[in-house]
Order: sequence, then C-alpha cells, then structure tokens
Amino acid sequence: MSTSALPRSQEPPPSSARKVVVASLIGTSLEWYDFFIYGTAAALVFNRLFFPSFDPLVGTLLAFSTYAVGFVARPLGGVIFGHFGDRLGRKNVLVVTLLLMGISTFLVGVTPTYDAIGVIAPITLVVLRFLQGLGLGGEWGGAILMTLESGDPKRRGLNASWPQVGVPIGLLLANCVLSLMSVLVPGAAFDAWGWRVPFLLSGLLVVVGLWIRVSIAESPLYRAVEASERKTEAPILEVLRRFPKQVLLALGARVGVDVMFYTFVLFITTYLTTYLHLPNHYALNAVLIAAAVQVVAIPFFGHLSDRIARRPVYLVGAIATAVWVWVFFALLDTAQFGWILLAAIVALTCWAAMYGPQAAFIAEMFPTNVRYTGASMGYQLAGLVGGALAPIISVALLNRFDTSVFVSVYAVAMLVITIVCVLLAPETSKIELGEKEPTLR
Repeated sequence: MSTSALPRSQEPPPSSARKVVVASLIGTSLEWYDFFIYGTAAALVFNRLFFPSFDPLVGTLLAFSTYAVGFVARPLGGVIFGHFGDRLGRKNVLVVTLLLMGISTFLVGVTPTYDAIGVIAPITLVVLRFLQGLGLGGEWGGAILMTLESGDPKRRGLNASWPQVGVPIGLLLANCVLSLMSVLVPGAAFDAWGWRVPFLLSGLLVVVGLWIRVSIAESPLYRAVEASERKTEAPILEVLRRFPKQVLLALGARVGVDVMFYTFVLFITTYLTTYLHLPNHYALNAVLIAAAVQVVAIPFFGHLSDRIARRPVYLVGAIATAVWVWVFFALLDTAQFGWILLAAIVALTCWAAMYGPQAAFIAEMFPTNVRYTGASMGYQLAGLVGGALAPIISVALLNRFDTSVFVSVYAVAMLVITIVCVLLAPETSKIELGEKEPTLR
C-alpha cells in the first residue's frame, strides 16, 4: 500500500531540476564541510589535544583512527537511511541526515580535551564521529537520487555530478575556515580555542541548509513508485537477493577513488607537516586551490560521461591517477610550494574524471524501488575498506619504511581493483530508469 498522505490533486508540484540541483548541492556541501573539518583537525591538532602522551606520528595515527570511525558508520547509515529513503521518500530522509550531521559536528566543537577530562575526551570524539558517519552515509544516496530522478534523462551524468561537487565545496569551506583561524589565532590560542570555531559554525550552516532542503518536492520517479504501490517492504533483502553483483561492482569501482581522494587531500597534510616538517599552510592552501579547480572539473566530467559514456571517462581518470601518484609524491618532496600546488591540482583533476561520472554510474545499476539502498550500500562499503583505512595505512607505511614509495604502491593496487570492476560493469549511460530492473534502450 502506498504511504503517500495526500491525494494526487493535493500533492505539491514537482520542483524544477535546477531547484533540486541547488538544494542538493548546498545540503551536501554543508554535510561534507562537517565531515572534512574533523579530518583536517585530526591531522593538525587532535594528536596534540586528545592523544598528547604519544609520539607525534603515532598520535596522528590514533587521531586518524577516530576519524576512521566515521567510515565504519557510513555503510550502516547507508543501509538505515537507504531503507527509509526507499520506503518513505528521498526528501524526508535528507532532512534527518542534515540535522544529524550538523548537531554532532557542533558538539565536537564543545568537547573538552584530554587535559580536561582524560580518556573520556577521545571516547566522546569517537561517538560524535560515529554519528557524523551515520548522517553522511544516508546523505549521499538521497542527494544523488533527487538530482538523478528529477532531471532530463539525457543529462543524468551532469545532474548527478552536482551533489558530488559538494565534496570540493565542503573541503573548500573547511580548509578556508581552518586556514583563516590558524592565521587569525596562531600558536597556542589556535590549540586552545581557535580550532573549535569551524565546528561551532556548523550550527548556523545547518539552519540554512534545512531551510533550502524542505522547500523541494519529492523526485518524480519515486512518486511514480508510490502511485503504483510497488515499494519494497525490505529493500536491503531485495538488494542482497537480486543485486549482489551490482553492489560488489559498485564497491570495487568506488574503492580506488576513495583511497586516492584521502591520499590527495588528507594524507598530504600529514606528509608535509609531520614528515617533511613544512608549515601547515602549505598543505591547506594547496588543497584549497586544487579543490576550487574540482568545482569546475567534476561537472565537466559528469557532462562528458553523458556525451561519450560513463566507463571510458571513468577508466581514463583511474589510469591517469595511477600514473600521477608517483609524480605527486616526487613533487611534494621538493618542499617548494609551487610544485606542491601543481601536484595537488593535477591529482584532483585526474580524480575528478572518476568522481564526475561515478554517481550516475553507480545509481543507474539499481531500479527505483531499491535504488537508495543499493547505491548507498555499494558506495558506503567502499568507504569502509577504502577511505577509512587509507590514512591509517598510509601513515603506518610511512612510519615503517620512511618513504612514500610503499604508499604509492598501495594506492595503485586499489586503483587496479577499480579499473577491473569498471571494465566488468555494464555501461549505464543509456539505461532507462523506472520501477523495474534497469534495461538498456
């Protein structure tokens, strides 16, 4: 039975594709801002404030361990919110995920340090990071599907790429605010209270995001599922029974992308500050500028996947990234900001060639009635085995071998998995979406 509360004549009119894109982009940007300020703070100050009795590199490793908890929670969030997104609608779930992320991020900003409350401090960080992960795990699928299911079928790659742009925008916001605070409040004052300001700002930003998000209507494809009363009672069981291959292919296609992103935007901070002993602003500014380039690059490659196809664009990005990672670390080792900036810009442009078409590529593998659950499972499980472990493995390899060579080997190995899975997956750009299993035109 359909759970729609209003007769068809009283339902709100469909939102324009542009309005849906803007709402999804803003909401996703704010959620990624919340997620990234934790990661950047973990690299810059959490090792000193929450793990002060350890060697700096070991303290950073422990800080990244609390950071990884968010990735452990993301698949769970994807399954939980995917279930309700397929049962109750995409829009309703997106409001909840934004609230969950915003509140937990704000609370990180008021959490006392180890010196104040001892071991309870890092435990509190773990709990709040887990809640962040739940929220982000549910956010991605809903934001992607709202844009994918609301726009022109011939522009699905471009439309679905806009919520992906929330990643560099969130990164820009997080690094910009942290860079500004490190300049305005340097040294001991930054450690004492300056790092908290970006977390506290989340409370204000989430209000803006909610105001925009509640103004859009449900996606037309989901409303068609409601009208036909074809909603699935247990979406996760349906996905596991009918679409296990698609989940595994989505996971594999995603895992190398995730590892490379956190190598290029997070591990770079540890490598430059802890290993090469360069100023914090080298990494922050390089990533900031490179993220600005991504704002243009991601929708460009999403559009290109509509014109050419998803798989060719994805594969070119993966191969280019596997080659560039070797150049990336060589340029970082010059300790010259100009070369470091070039390393970051090219790295994230290659990465954008994978990330631009990725949202549509994964979501198009599943039918509408289980698309939220299926796409979220594949995407977020990759985060668990990819992004969650990437900073920890990279720091451990650097600590053990005292060279970036083994970090590059690890990164390329993950990209090989991605290349193989993209080659095994079907081309999805010409698939017709609907209530039933996707079929090729």
